[in-house]
Amino acid sequence: MKNFMIKTGVVLAALLVVACLPAWAEVKLPAIFSDGMVMQQQTQANLWGTATPNKTVTVTTGWNGKQYSVTADKSGAWKLAVSTPVAGGPYTLTFDDGTPRTLNNILIGELWLCSGQSNMEMPMKGFKNQPVENANMDILHSKNSNIRLFTVKRTSAFTPQNDVVGSWEEAAPLSVRGFSATAYYFGKLVNEILDVPVGLVVAAWGGSACEAWMTADWLKAFPEAKIPRSETDIKSKNRTPTVLYNGMLHPLIGMTMKGVIWYQGEDNYNRAHTYADMFTTLINGWRAEWKQGDFPFYYCQIAPYDYGIITEKGKEVINSAYLREAQAKVEHRVPNSGMAVLLDAGMEKGIHPAKKRLAGERLALLALTKTYGIKGVNGESPYYKSIEIKNDTVIVSFERAGMWISGKNCFESKNFQVAGEDRVFYPAKAWIERSKMLVKSDKVPHPVAVRYGFENYVEGDVYCEGLPLGSFRSDDW
Repeated sequence: MKNFMIKTGVVLAALLVVACLPAWAEVKLPAIFSDGMVMQQQTQANLWGTATPNKTVTVTTGWNGKQYSVTADKSGAWKLAVSTPVAGGPYTLTFDDGTPRTLNNILIGELWLCSGQSNMEMPMKGFKNQPVENANMDILHSKNSNIRLFTVKRTSAFTPQNDVVGSWEEAAPLSVRGFSATAYYFGKLVNEILDVPVGLVVAAWGGSACEAWMTADWLKAFPEAKIPRSETDIKSKNRTPTVLYNGMLHPLIGMTMKGVIWYQGEDNYNRAHTYADMFTTLINGWRAEWKQGDFPFYYCQIAPYDYGIITEKGKEVINSAYLREAQAKVEHRVPNSGMAVLLDAGMEKGIHPAKKRLAGERLALLALTKTYGIKGVNGESPYYKSIEIKNDTVIVSFERAGMWISGKNCFESKNFQVAGEDRVFYPAKAWIERSKMLVKSDKVPHPVAVRYGFENYVEGDVYCEGLPLGSFRSDDW
């Protein structure tokens, strides 16, 4: 009986030990590291995960058979970087802490993070009653095993998370149909021109505020941003400060990539006075946490739209041109950034413009020219420089307009206004002479200021090399 009790005790003790073993008694990886993924080429690419505590994790790279080793800490966490070759594949990656695990169908190429609100999230199939222009045919022709897609599931969290929900898919009609249209058109053009695999990771949530993608520390400079102190303070899953940083961005930080494309600002249109500083802080904060230097950050200027439609009856309609102006300031403040102007791509009655190909390809033009060094094409829109006043005429000069400006169909524009000392703006006649725009109004004999497209909804009609001039004002009223 005594021996039986001893044996029973030993068995129970053994079972207890097994029960107490960590659940990760093999290598486990974040969702972003999985079959079909794209890794950034010719760099030291970060990999991380969990394994048996204190055990050695060996990673074998299929492109050259090289092995890398690291010891998991007492909680099982580990991280290392592997050297990636020039673009190619498919390859394998094997992780082994005694129990091997292999990832298959891995491509080496260009990896981009695509973030923002609904105009980044808007899928190729569109939203209900809101289609994407020519999407059906573009979806039909979308099969391409060298374009890989990953969509981060919407996740709002009070505290920083360690993983996201999502999976890698190859571009094909079914996967592309539900994928971000702006991101897809961006990646498609980059893949076509560079002829290398492209990976696109979309972390976007419609209606999200800039503040939601930031940390509490970064937001200290903006007292209007109310940081949640508990779960009960989260009144909005996509607008409350910090919640999308915690739920959707934090788990991706450290993912070795080429850069970021961003399409957001509509939710902040009524807070334009803080947006230039806030967006600059966001970019600098992301870069600081990524520890990957000043990686490229390209973004869309929000498209024109009649915000009176969503303004509560009896309240003043806020002019979103101030938000576009704030966005325009950022590319001049932040190194290695650029703005895709969409002044000709809006919809008066729709906040989700159908011209997503235009948005994606203008972002791609920025990347191809500024990041990848493609010569012979222009990627940046012309930009307002200064004015000179001669009698009753304002003469406007532009930067980034080496080939001079041009009208949409002629040498005139219908989107200029001038004002005198009384600060009242009147529609003006505007015409192009060589590299300048001349502007005048019979109602303003002594002009002091000029504005272009500085309204909620406008159809941009001034270009340089096919890229539109953004709205601007010479005054600061």
